[in-house]
Formats: sequence, structure tokens, C-alpha cells
Amino acid sequence: MAAPDGEARVLATAQHIVKALGTTDTMTDDMLHILSKFDHRFSSMGSKELDINPEPSTSQDSDVEESYPPARSSRSSARNASQARANNFALDAAENVIVQWVNGYSDQAKQKWIFEGSEDDSVQYLDAVDEVVNQLESMRGVNRDPGTLERAQNLHHTALQRLLEEFRYMLDKYSERVDPDWLLDSLSAGYFRTPVNDVVDPESGSDDDVDDEEDDEDDEDVPVAQPVDKIETAVDLVPPQVAVDLHDIAKRLIGGKFKTDCTDMYVRKRRVILEESLYELGVERVTIDEVQKMQWEVQEDRIKKWNQAMNVGVKVLFSSEKQLCDEVFRPPLSETVFNDIGKGAIMQLLSFGEAIAIIRRSPEKLFKVLDMYETLRDIIPDLDVIFAGPGGASVRSEAEGILMRLGEAARGTFGEFENAIQRDASRTPVPGGAVHPLNRYVMNYIKLLCDYTDTLKQLFGKKKEVPKLLGDDPELPEYGDDDRGGGREELSPLAVQINWLMHVLQNNLETKSKVHRDPALSSLFLMNNVYYMVQKVKDSNVRALIGDEWVKKHTSLLRQHATNYQRAAWSKILAFLKDEGIQNPGMSTGVSRSTLKDRLKNFNAAFDDAHRIQSQWVVYGDDLRDELRIFIAEKLLPAYRGLVGRYGHFIESGRHPEKYIKYTVEDLEAFIGDFFTGPK
Repeated sequence: MAAPDGEARVLATAQHIVKALGTTDTMTDDMLHILSKFDHRFSSMGSKELDINPEPSTSQDSDVEESYPPARSSRSSARNASQARANNFALDAAENVIVQWVNGYSDQAKQKWIFEGSEDDSVQYLDAVDEVVNQLESMRGVNRDPGTLERAQNLHHTALQRLLEEFRYMLDKYSERVDPDWLLDSLSAGYFRTPVNDVVDPESGSDDDVDDEEDDEDDEDVPVAQPVDKIETAVDLVPPQVAVDLHDIAKRLIGGKFKTDCTDMYVRKRRVILEESLYELGVERVTIDEVQKMQWEVQEDRIKKWNQAMNVGVKVLFSSEKQLCDEVFRPPLSETVFNDIGKGAIMQLLSFGEAIAIIRRSPEKLFKVLDMYETLRDIIPDLDVIFAGPGGASVRSEAEGILMRLGEAARGTFGEFENAIQRDASRTPVPGGAVHPLNRYVMNYIKLLCDYTDTLKQLFGKKKEVPKLLGDDPELPEYGDDDRGGGREELSPLAVQINWLMHVLQNNLETKSKVHRDPALSSLFLMNNVYYMVQKVKDSNVRALIGDEWVKKHTSLLRQHATNYQRAAWSKILAFLKDEGIQNPGMSTGVSRSTLKDRLKNFNAAFDDAHRIQSQWVVYGDDLRDELRIFIAEKLLPAYRGLVGRYGHFIESGRHPEKYIKYTVEDLEAFIGDFFTGPK
């Protein structure tokens, strides 16, 4: 672009060019139109202002024209010559805009980069490039001028090289790794860019025709990327205007056979940015072997970061990268470019999922495996959109395969949990007959499993064989489909598995109860543990899963164990308070004092032992503890009061009555309050 003080000179030169070439008003207007595309100062010029009036021909010339009409070849040559002059004129105008940037900056403002200046700079340059392309198109005929063609080709190549430099500069300047906190805030706050609904080039009315004809033929029957309006979580990775400028540049580069240079440059830069952004989210490159050798605590931390990276990375980072790629290149080319950018990173993420799926299974890992399964399951629809088309088929297939293997790992770990319950052979008595640690672990584990009910139901499916022992249980609710029938609850496959786990647990607890040599303590131990199981089921979502029948059955079992405890702990003591054997008609008083004394002495000793021992025992739950104390009081106190009331005076009239009537009813009641308070 000329300097301001040379404006008159520029206009004069343009006037001279148009006068030299313009033989008609129409051609003059065409020349002015071409000039005005590159400099607005020419837009106000008209043919009258240029004073273009062809000199009148001499009479001799007129006579010649009238007597000898020009041959057709002469007229054709004239038209070709006129067209050649027009082509050269257009190239001159385009070159005037292009060459000022060839050396790297504009002479007018010493501005180095075209797209950092005013919009006029970029528009004029792109228009100049387009005009060169138009001239090349018009010279495809058989009568093209070789010199003009070569000149246009060289000018086009030079212009595109300059655009390639602009493309590289803009990628370098605006490509920065994304702050992970900003990504997390964007996802949680729901602040996302409104996706572009129209991926059609507004200028052409169709997708950018930027590929070779051969590429178009190859892609004819190939599915293309999903419309970008399917991506709902994209954010601006570069300023919107920069994305538009990159698209405008890429369109010219690809149309000018710079497709490989342009796409390779873009892929290299954006791939690095994507991987650096993922690293900021905690994603590190690790091999499957390295994951296998990690301690579980390290794996747990990596799994947490993986879940975050998959949620934020795929839903925001990858989708935003795909959005940008679609804006710069447009489908279907953008599909290929994005796959080259993102496939390596997503495959690295997925490989960690596969490593976790094949690690040694143990119960404590189940919840983390389920977390990963749910994360990947929920992400797959996004992956199907982001990695669409044949280029993303390997990503989609890999994700589905790893999801399946994570599901298998979860089911296998569930089975390993059952084995762990069965294998727990600890024989150490629990002090006071309290709830066994295994019971606490298993029931809390099952309670947590119910947070994954929908996922576990999905994993176990609709049909699964019922464990034999469980199926043979006449009190067990029927196993079947979701349809209700027969007046009995029908269990889902997951409910059957949970039921079976608790059945295995009960069997193990039955075995552990035998380490308590005191039958009363053994029954108390089972009572405590069944009560704990029932309360855990009633106070959680487990009840909704396995049904009320289980609760009813085990509440009945709880009563049975309580009755067994009562019988074992108190039958003998209560027997000392019975009348049988005390009354003796052969004696004058009708009462055997010696038998009465023995009974009271034995009662005192038995109660002392019961108080000493059972005050160290434990009953889980205030309600159950109070219920047992009330039972003891209701059985013991009336019997003791009746015995002492009927026969107490026979003891009180003798020597040392305190040796036999050791307690008052109030004393016994107070001592009963000490029962089941546990070790001091």
C-alpha cells in the first residue's frame, strides 16, 4: 500500500493503466472494480473522471474498416490480447497488496503481521489472494498466456507462504495450555460457549471445497463428523476472532495445495497444548506395567485424578479442541485433523483404565473400579460425538472394550469379596460377644454398594443363577424378573447376590460363635450380630433392594437368638427361686430350712457370677439392651420377691440371715442395670 503522500501518484498511475487498457466503458468499469477491491480510494473513481475517450479514427481508417472488415482471427487475437492485459492488470493490483507483506511487514505502518492490524489489512490481503486464484481459474483455457500464468502461479505461491507464516505465528501466540482450575470451574458452573450450529461456509453455500477432487471422491460414502452443535461443553480455547482468522487462512492454504503444511503445523501445536493441559489435570504418561507395580494407595490417587481428567478433559477440553478444529477446518477434514491431535492423549487415558481393569482383584478396590466404570460409561456418548467418523472408530472401540473389561473386573471383585468372607477363619473371640469386625466390614461394604445400585444392576443383568443354598431356603423371597406375582417379593439378580453375601456372612458368624464356650455368650454374640445386620438393612437402601421379607426373617432369627440367650443365661438361676423341694410336709413347719438355705445360697452365688460376667458383656443398641434388662427384671424380680416373701421369715428368725437373704429387690434391680455395659 503506498504512503499517504503518494496518494495522488497512485491515482494517477491507476488512471494511466486504465486509459492504456480500457477500450470500452465496460472494460473500464471492470478495471475500476478490480482496483477498488484492493484499495478503497479507487472506489469513487468513474470512467468519466478518468477522461477516457478513444481518439476518433481518420477517414482513411474508416474507409478501410468499411471496405475490409477484420477477419475473425484478428478479432479473436484482439480479445485475447485484451484479456491478457486485463489479467496482467488484475495481477498488478493483487501484487501491489501482496508484495508489501512479502518482506515481513507493511511499509505503511511497519506492521509485521497482517492479522494483527486493522481488519482492512487482512481483508485486502485475502481478497488479493482470492483474485490471484480467480485469475488462475480464468487462465485454464487453451489460449492462456504462459508468461502471465507463470507469474500468477509464482505470486500465488508467494502469497500462500506468507499466509503460512501468519498461521504459524497465530498458533504460537494464542495456543496456551488451559488452567485446570478454570476448566473445573467451567464444568461446575456450567459456563460454556454456545456451539456453532452452522458448519457451512457462508461464502460458498456448502462445506469448504478444500480437498483435491480425489479426496472428495474417496470421502463420498464416508460418514463425517457429527455437527458441532452436539458438543454442549465447549469453551473458547482461542479468541473467537482468531478462530475465524485461522479458518480464513487455512481455507486459502488448503485450496492452494498447502494442505499438508497447514494441517501438520496445526496438529503439532495443538497436540502439545492438549497434552500439557491434561498434565495440569494430573494425567501422567504411565505404562500398564508401571500401573501394575504401584502400591494400591498410589493407584487410588491416580484413579481419582483419572476420573477428574476424563470428566473435565473429555467433556470440556477435548470437546473444546474439537470445536476449535471444526471452526478452523470444517468437517470432514476437521475430523481427521482432530483425531491426529487427540487420539494419542485419549488412548493414554484409556490405557490406564485397562491397567486398572486387569490388576489383582481385592474387595477394597471394587468401589474405585465402579467409579471408573461409571465415569467411562457416562463419557462414552461424548467420545462418540468428539471422535466421530471412521477416524475415531478405534477410540470408540477401545473405550467400549475397556468399559466391558472394567465391568468384568467389578463382577470379579464382587465375587472375590464373597470368597474373602468365606475365607475369614479368625477364631479370636470378640470381647463381650460384641459385633464382630467382619460383620461391621461386610455390612458397611454392602451399604456402600447400594450407592451403586443402578450400575450393579446393569452389570449383573436380568438373569443370573441363584446360589443353591439360597435358592433352597424356604423363607427366602423368590428370585425372578421385575414382574410381581404369587404374593411374594421377587428379587433382582443384584438383590440375590447381596442376599447371598449376607447368607455367607451369617454362616461364618455361626462358626465364629462356637469359640465362645458359654452357650449364653454364644447366643448373645449371634443376637448382637443379627441385630446389627437388621439395623444396617433397615437404615439404608439395602432394604429397598432386598425387600421386607429379609427383614422379617432376620427379626425372627434375632428373637430366636435372644430366647436362646435367656434360656442359657437365666434358666438355672430362676430355677433356684422355685418352690419345688422347699416345702416338706414331714416337717413341723412344712418347710425344709436346709433346702431353702441352699437355694438362696446358690441363687446368690449364681447371680453374683451373672453380674460379674454379664456386666462385661455387650449388647448392641440401646433398645435391645433395655429390652434384655427388662426381660431379666420381669423374670427375676417377681420370682425373688415371691420366694423371700413366702419363706423369708424362716431365715430371718435364724442365725446370720444376711448370709442367705443377701439382696433386696431394689438391690437386684440396681445390679441388673449394670448388665451389658461392657469391659471397663
